[in-house]
Amino acid sequence: MILPLTLNPVPPYDFALSTSLFVNGDPQVRRAENGTFWQVIRVEGEPVLVRARSTGSVEEPKITLEAMGRSDLSRDQQKKAGEAVSWILALSDDLKKFHEAISSDARMTWLAHSLPGLKSYSNATAFEALVATITEQQISIQVARALESRLVKLLGEPLEAGGAAFFAFPTPERLARATEENYRACGLSTRKGEYIRNAARMVVQGDLDLEQYRAVPDSSRIVEELSRIRGIGAWTAEFVLLRGLHRLDAIPADDLGVRRAMARYYCPGRTITGEDVRERAEQWGAWKGLAAFYLLVGERHGITFPNARVAGFEEES
Repeated sequence: MILPLTLNPVPPYDFALSTSLFVNGDPQVRRAENGTFWQVIRVEGEPVLVRARSTGSVEEPKITLEAMGRSDLSRDQQKKAGEAVSWILALSDDLKKFHEAISSDARMTWLAHSLPGLKSYSNATAFEALVATITEQQISIQVARALESRLVKLLGEPLEAGGAAFFAFPTPERLARATEENYRACGLSTRKGEYIRNAARMVVQGDLDLEQYRAVPDSSRIVEELSRIRGIGAWTAEFVLLRGLHRLDAIPADDLGVRRAMARYYCPGRTITGEDVRERAEQWGAWKGLAAFYLLVGERHGITFPNARVAGFEEES
C-alpha cells in the first residue's frame, strides 16, 4: 500500500536541480526521472521504497512522498521514512545562511545565485558513504557509480514493489560475509574489496561506530581517527564527513574534481594544490563543503561568470 506524505523543505529549494545528479542512476537502486526521485532505504531494518515528487516551487517548496515496504507501514514508520528522505535530500538546510556566509566572495555569490535552491545530498547512513567513497577511490565518478550499483544489486537486499524489483544498500553484516570473489564480481579490485570487508567487520564487531561521530564537533578529529583504518585516508574521511554525516564544514581539498573546479572559477589556466583549496575555502567558514559542491555542479552545468570585468571578477594572478 502506498502511503503519501508531505514534506516541507526549508526554502529556497530546487528539487529538480538538487536531484539532477541522479538522472542517470540505476532505476533499481537510486534514480531521478520525470520529476521523481526514488531509492530504497531502511526503516527499522526493513527495506522501503521511497518516491519523492516536487509539488511546490523553489520559493514555496513542497514534496509528496510515497513509501512502500513488504507490508503496510505504520504511522511511525511513515514518519521515519520522511525523516530519512529529508536527511538524504538535505531538506532542512537553510541556504539563506549559506548566502550570508559567502556574501564577501563575489564569485561564489554569483555561482550560488546561478544555482538557486541547490542543496547537496547525503547517503542514508555514514557506513553507506564510507563504502561508496572507497569504491570511488582513484576512478571516475561514472565508473564508481556503476560499480556501486552492481555492489548493491549483487550483495544488497531485494525488494519487490509495484511489480518491479529494487535493491537496498547491503548491510555491514552482508558485506562482512562477502568473499573476495563476491567483490570481484561487483567489479571491485581485490584491495578495495578488502577495505570494504574490513570496515564492515569492524562495524559488526563494534570496533567502528560511524554514527557516533555525529556528536563529535571537531571534524579534524574525525578525519584523524578514520584515517587510522586500513584503506581510509584523508580524502575518503572528508567525503564521509560530507556525505555520511552532512558536515558542511568539511572540504575534500585534495580531490582532483574540487581542485579543477576551483581553478576554473578562481584562477583559470592554473593548476592548484589541495593547500590552495584549503586556504581559499577558509572564507566560507562552516559552509566549505557546500561551496565545493556548488563549484562542482557549476562546472557540470557549464556556468560562467559575466564577460564584463566587473568588480570582483578580474582574473586572479
